[in-house]
Amino acid sequence: MIEVYIDGASAGNPGPSGAGIFIKNNGQVERFSIALGCMENHEAEYRAFIHALKLCIDKGYKTVSFRTDSQLVNRAVEKEFVKNKKFAPLLEEALELTGKFDLFFMKWVPSSENKAADELARAAIHKNKVKGQKDHE
Repeated sequence: MIEVYIDGASAGNPGPSGAGIFIKNNGQVERFSIALGCMENHEAEYRAFIHALKLCIDKGYKTVSFRTDSQLVNRAVEKEFVKNKKFAPLLEEALELTGKFDLFFMKWVPSSENKAADELARAAIHKNKVKGQKDHE
């Protein structure tokens, strides 16, 4: 079974945001650090989840077990319901994507067990380019 650790992070709320995705696949690991632009932290959490789902689908993974330290996202997926209607379209997209797997699991984990995804998400924040900023990398 593929283990997928996800995290979203924002520097400010809203602020520059990033998604961190850490995948364990039979002893192999894959790391993804994706700049998300400017958004609130909760939206970054949902976007990280959606990016990870799409990555797994593109890679042809059929049985996945997701781990997140976002209680908000975990509860929304479990209940297939979100209180804040602004996140409803994101949850709807995510649930549609979860249906493409033969087996999909999601589990809440404490932040201490999600450090790899957290570090990737924080690194992604710095990949966001400020409008008009020159690339000095």
